[in-house]
Amino acid sequence: MSTPSTNPLTAGTSRLVPLNHALPWIIAAVALFLLPVIFDSRAALTIMNQMAITIVFALAYNMLLGQGGMLSFGHAVYMGLGGFFSMHVLNWMSDDPWLPLPVLPIFGGFFGLLFAFLIGWFSTRRAGTTFAMISLGVGQLVASLSIIIVIFFGGEEGISGNRTDMLPFFGWDFGQQQEVYYLTAVWLLIAALGMYLYSRTPMGRLANAVRDNEERAEFLGYSQRNVRWISFCASGFFAGIAGALFAINFEILTEENLNLATSGSILLVTFLGGVGFFIGPIIGAIVFTLLQTVLSLHTEIWALYVGILFVATVMFFPFGLTGLLALHVMPWKLGKIGYLVKPYAKMAVPTLAFILSTAAVLEILFHARHAGRGDNEMTIYWWLTFDSHSPLPMIIGLVIAGVSAYALVKLAPGLKAAWDEATHMGEAGK
Repeated sequence: MSTPSTNPLTAGTSRLVPLNHALPWIIAAVALFLLPVIFDSRAALTIMNQMAITIVFALAYNMLLGQGGMLSFGHAVYMGLGGFFSMHVLNWMSDDPWLPLPVLPIFGGFFGLLFAFLIGWFSTRRAGTTFAMISLGVGQLVASLSIIIVIFFGGEEGISGNRTDMLPFFGWDFGQQQEVYYLTAVWLLIAALGMYLYSRTPMGRLANAVRDNEERAEFLGYSQRNVRWISFCASGFFAGIAGALFAINFEILTEENLNLATSGSILLVTFLGGVGFFIGPIIGAIVFTLLQTVLSLHTEIWALYVGILFVATVMFFPFGLTGLLALHVMPWKLGKIGYLVKPYAKMAVPTLAFILSTAAVLEILFHARHAGRGDNEMTIYWWLTFDSHSPLPMIIGLVIAGVSAYALVKLAPGLKAAWDEATHMGEAGK
């Protein structure tokens, strides 16, 4: 029997496809390895560690919201429980260590999985508002228990531990911040790759089907409740890993790690990045962490700016920042991205002026209201110093904001026309 000849084009393509899939992960691994070389300060390493933890948690949350269509207001419970259990394991190892620190996230992940299994058994029977309200109630219940059950949660002071008490790992005792960064980065890659591969499995596809049309999934013979339950357990597992990484990095956990505020923050992060994309929570986590850490060093009302950004994103870009970037794929493929350069350049100056002047007005109002008696002098943008109680700076800020807003309104039709032209396929593309 003759053997069919191999088509070289087909063979080459079959080898290229895995490489194309692996290339983004290779680039991400190289970037994570080189970041401490570029940003080597302790503060920068701490910010990058916090960013990595937030990415893992946001991706785990997106397994519920983005892939399964389950809006949860209490998902910080599973991150917090995984972190608290990891801290107990860390303390148990302090007297007679027999495990290295890099395996600790596994304990956090399985503890988060255990409670996701138990809570998901009854909470995933229904989706929509019912699931959201149950998640809210469970989150508030566990947050209250964290103050009552002192033996596990440590009460109001929380629980702390020392990561250097566990066995060294190839000579690393993780006393240095850079060593902790590489541990966190490796687990970030492992968790992100695991969640991505899960999204490509039949169960991950079924979660999308149940999200889009649960009645049709039931008609085809799949249990919508079981699909949601399995997705909920997988999400709880990776959230527990994020909690363990938090315990390793900060060596203390309190009630704040599993309360409603933390659950709301991760919801904000996921929506900000874009729930319809796998990379969306990653972008959202990076932006949110930078705003939370860097912006908070320069202003006390940083949370107000984050809230404004979140509201603006939900109102004007419901698919998040990633969705905004994805809108430019078509003009790029059509070779018409150049149509947008000039309109964007025209919009850049009034947009920047509107943002800076509005922020200046808010900062003046805050300083005038909360500054101490006699403390009238304030500085914004590192060099502009003036009297916050004088009406002149406020008037100037309002005038600049008004003129900038008027300019944006006038330029908007031109941007829309350029956008229509850039996305028009023409006769050849039809």
